[in-house]
Amino acid sequence: MDLNADLGEGFGVWRLGDDEALLGIVTSANVACGFHAGDAPTMRRICEWAADRGVAVGAQVAYRDLAGFGRRRIEYDPSELRDEIIYQIAALDGFCRLQDEKVRYVKPHGALYHAATTDVRQASAVVAAVADYDRSLPVLCQPASALATCAAQSGLRVVGEGFADRAYQADGTLVPRGQPGALVSDVDAVVERAVRLALVGEVVAIDSSVVECPVESLCVHGDTPGAVDLAQRVRSALEMSGVRLAPFVPLR
Repeated sequence: MDLNADLGEGFGVWRLGDDEALLGIVTSANVACGFHAGDAPTMRRICEWAADRGVAVGAQVAYRDLAGFGRRRIEYDPSELRDEIIYQIAALDGFCRLQDEKVRYVKPHGALYHAATTDVRQASAVVAAVADYDRSLPVLCQPASALATCAAQSGLRVVGEGFADRAYQADGTLVPRGQPGALVSDVDAVVERAVRLALVGEVVAIDSSVVECPVESLCVHGDTPGAVDLAQRVRSALEMSGVRLAPFVPLR
C-alpha cells in the first residue's frame, strides 16, 4: 500500500505544512506545480528531499487559481486545460531530473479532482495531457470515477486512491468541502478508516452505508492541523496491521 500526501503547497515566503517531516513518513508526494500553490524554489526543494528519502514524486496538477487554492471550479476549453496540465507536469519533471529522477504519476488537485470524478470532458483533458506527455505515467484518482474510466480506456494505468480523513457520500464520491462533516477530524476514526481501506477496500459513508473503495494508495492531507502526528499514527497502524508500505511505482 502506498501512503501519499499533498506537499509543496506554500508560495514565496508563505509555508503550508511541514513538508520535510511528512517526507519521512509517506511513500509518495503529490507536489504542487505552481498553479494552485507552489513555486520553483519549493518544487526544487521537495524534489531534493524526496530523492534523498526514496519517496516517489507525483505532479499534483490544478486549475490556474492561486487565489482560490485551486478549490474553485473553472470551465475550461478542454484543449486549454490539457496544455496547462502538460505545462505543470513538465515544470515539476525538470526539477526531478536535477536529482536523476522523474515525475512518477499525475494526480489532480482540489476542484479539478472533483470535476474529473464526474465530468467526462474535464477527465478527458487530464487523460489527454498525461497521454501526450508520457503514457507510462499512472493517474492517481478515485476508483470508478470518470477519470479512472477515461484513463483506463486510453490505456493508462489507474491507481485507486482513498481518503481516511474525508467523508464519503453513498455513491463513493467525497462530500464537498464546506459541507457539514466533509472532514473527519477525530484521529482514532481516521486511523481506523485508513486500516479498513487498506485491508478490506471499503469505507463507511456519511449516511452510514458501506461503500466499496478498492485502493492502492491512501492520502493524508499535509495542510490539516497536526498532520505530521496524524500521518505517523496512520503509518504505524497500517504497519501493525501487516500492511507493507511502498510507492506504487518502482523507483530507480
